[in-house]
Amino acid sequence: MRTVVLIVVLVLLALFALLNTNALMFPHTISLGFVTYTGVPMGLVLLILGTLLALIFYFWAGLSGLRAQADSARLLRDIEQLRVTLDSKEGSRFAQLQTHIDERLNALPAASGSSELSTVNARIDALQRDVNLQLAQLDDYLKGKLG
Repeated sequence: MRTVVLIVVLVLLALFALLNTNALMFPHTISLGFVTYTGVPMGLVLLILGTLLALIFYFWAGLSGLRAQADSARLLRDIEQLRVTLDSKEGSRFAQLQTHIDERLNALPAASGSSELSTVNARIDALQRDVNLQLAQLDDYLKGKLG
């Protein structure tokens, strides 16, 4: 869009210059304070200055856009690294929980009955479902934020 606007402005300036060549080339006296020039085409100087300013602002806007895109890309990389770190930490916690549960199950006496064992198994299954649900929600949330 910026390129189209720049091209339109430059074409309009060129058309203006072609239609007003005599006025643009009319000699004037220019004083810069410490030196005076005579016979300088003031219109042509102003036209060139306007064209240069348009080009400078065009490239400045492009540079600002590139900076914004670089900042956005850096932020997305940081968020992705954070997601990977959180996933690995959650995985290690889940492995620790599984190890702890296995140790507790092995420590249960065999004579304590199947009703206690089924209660413990049901609790373990509920905890596992809860952890899986939380992991899925966290993954969905991070994927939604990362796009």
